[in-house]
Parts: sequence; C-alpha cells; structure tokens
Amino acid sequence: MGYLLRSVVVIGGGIVGLAVARSLVSRGLSVTVLEKEDRWGAHQTGHNSNVVHAGLYYKPGSLKARMSVAGNHSMVEYAQANDVPVQVCGKLVVATSTDELPALRVLAERAEANGVPAKLITPEEAREYEPEVAAVAALRVESTGIIDFPAVCAAIVRELSAAGADLRLDTPALAIRAGLGGGVEVATGDAVIRADALVNCAGLHSDRVAQMAGLTPRARIVPFRGEYYELRPERASLVRGLIYPVPDPTLPFLGVHLTRMLDGSVHAGPNAVLALRREGYRWRDVSLADLVDTARYPGTWRLARKYAYPVGLDEVRRSLSKTRFAASLARLVPAVTADDLVRSGAGVRAQALLPDGSLVDDFLIETARDQVHVLNAPSPAATSALEIGNHIANQVLENA
Repeated sequence: MGYLLRSVVVIGGGIVGLAVARSLVSRGLSVTVLEKEDRWGAHQTGHNSNVVHAGLYYKPGSLKARMSVAGNHSMVEYAQANDVPVQVCGKLVVATSTDELPALRVLAERAEANGVPAKLITPEEAREYEPEVAAVAALRVESTGIIDFPAVCAAIVRELSAAGADLRLDTPALAIRAGLGGGVEVATGDAVIRADALVNCAGLHSDRVAQMAGLTPRARIVPFRGEYYELRPERASLVRGLIYPVPDPTLPFLGVHLTRMLDGSVHAGPNAVLALRREGYRWRDVSLADLVDTARYPGTWRLARKYAYPVGLDEVRRSLSKTRFAASLARLVPAVTADDLVRSGAGVRAQALLPDGSLVDDFLIETARDQVHVLNAPSPAATSALEIGNHIANQVLENA
C-alpha cells in the first residue's frame, strides 16, 4: 500500500466479516463494516448447523485444517468468556457397513495428523454414546461442540460498538474504485466511504464484490442449498448428541447427519442441491439473473458432468421426498421414520467453483492493491472465524 494504514472498510456482516473487523480494531485501526441486510449474520451464519467443528475432515496443513482446529478452541473460549451458549458434546462418525471401514480408518489417521482428539471405537462402545445408532465401528470425536453462532455475532457487534467501529446495516456496496493517491472508495447509494484498505467478506456475493473492485477472481460462487428437517419433540430422545456418516471421498459434501441442538431439538440434514438464486432458501426462490450467471460459467457444466447423475439427481429426489430423506437418516439411526420428521429451515452454501469444474476445497483468499478478498469460506468458516479474522488482519497489515 505504501502509506500509513489507518482505516479499513469491511464488506459483509456475517461472522467472518465481524471477526475480521474485531481483529483490525484490536490493532488500533478505524473500521467500517457494511452489511446489506437489516441484521448481522443474516445468511450463511444465521442458517448453518451451529456445530463447532473439530477439524478432522480437512487435508493436513491446509488453511481449513489449521484454522478449524485452532478455531475450535478459540471459539469455545470466546463463547464462554462472553456468555454465549456452547456445549462441547463430542460426536460419532459412524460406519454402517464393512465397506466404510477403510474410509473410517483414513479419517482417524487424518484426525491424528491434524491434532484432533478422536479414537476408533467398537459398536458396543458407540451404543454407549448413542443407544439407537447402527454401527459396525465408529470414530468418537471429543472436541466437537454446539454453539449459537448468531449470538457470537451479537457479542462481537457489542465489542465493535464499544470500540467505536462504524457499523452500518441496510448498506450495500454498490460500486468500488481506487482512491486518488491510494486506498479505496466504496459507494453505498447515499454515501461514499473512503478507506486505506478493503476487505471483502461478502459470502454469497464475494466474487461479485471482487469483480466490482476490479479483480478477476480465480473462482466463482455457485450456491448450494442445504435443507433440514427436525425430529418431532417426542422422538428427539433417539439422538443424544451428533451422529455423522462416513463421508464418501469421491463426493464434495459430508452427507446428512443428526445434530442435537442447544435447546434439545434434533436437526437432520443437510442435503445439497443447486440453489436457483444466490439467496435461494426454497425451490420457489428463483433469480433469472443468478441462473444465467451460473449457466454461463464453464465450471458449472464441468461440475454437472461429474455429479449430475446419479449424485445430483439423488439429492434432488431426497429434497422432494421426505421418505427418501428419512431413509438416509435411518442408515445411522434405524428407528427414524418419515413420520418422525418435520420440515425445518435451509441454508445456502457459498461454494467457490473453478473453471475446470473443481470445487475449491480450502479457504480461498486473494489480494490486490489495498484489497483482501475472502472468496471461499463455507463450513468450517464459522468455527474458524476468529482465526480467519486474525489471518486476514495480518494480510491487511503486511500489504500496508
């Protein structure tokens, strides 16, 4: 940047953007946060499973592995220090057939490589944790927890307000240009915010914000909706904690799982279907502009060739059929039936996609002059938010 850094504008008021702002403020910088919605954490943060992930799934040495393992500790500590509800309850990753045992052992090895407290256990030991589970073996992961991520956002907002940060809701970024002599200028419709640096944490719109700022990002956002059910209250006793399947290494998502929430309810899901708009939480949420944008991107069609059949078709069928959804859950807990399920909410994952059709596996951060852009931060970004915040703040300062 070539000059004294004093001010930063952060676009996006989800948990990652707020955590970045918190880290920047702690270093004495003047920070403005712009959020287009009327509340903080309105999209990915407010629609996720509220799981504090342990970090066992991710490639050793990757940003996801390092930040989720560290974030598991820092997020729990932050919650405990700020009266945010959190429970470190652990989880089971369950092999339901002998075919899944090799993948379960690989997962155990990855947990060890990442420094995640986990151990392989027998079916009998698994049923001590989850009496209704079906397992030929399981991986017990002790550090997984449940939290209220919107409450974390509220706590960070209180910190930022006390520190004098400029927090603006209902304030979309409409145009971005380089400032005269350096820095950036962000037009919001009724004002122009001038700052020495820009951080883009716009989630589902992060690629568009990057393009607005003059960057050609390596990847584009393709939105995937994840739909949830809940177990009826009288059937919630079927699940004591968190029960996950062994992930298929050839597929991009973890599969549907069962999660006991802080209030005792049990959420089931999510599946993964292409959303028909960037913020498309229902099938009827359709944006022609978003669909055209997705269809014009070469990576979309290359991804479709890999996964449209049978994987993508099966996900759509499961989205439309409670019976199919229940059957997926019954692999883990055979007592679950379609009658036990009630529709719950949905989330939309901002997944970065490369032109060759590959889903970006790690967090993706790109920089330009006076700019840092977070272009891929799906799960476990909420778990890792405080670590991502420190990482981005360091990058901002290193570029100064």
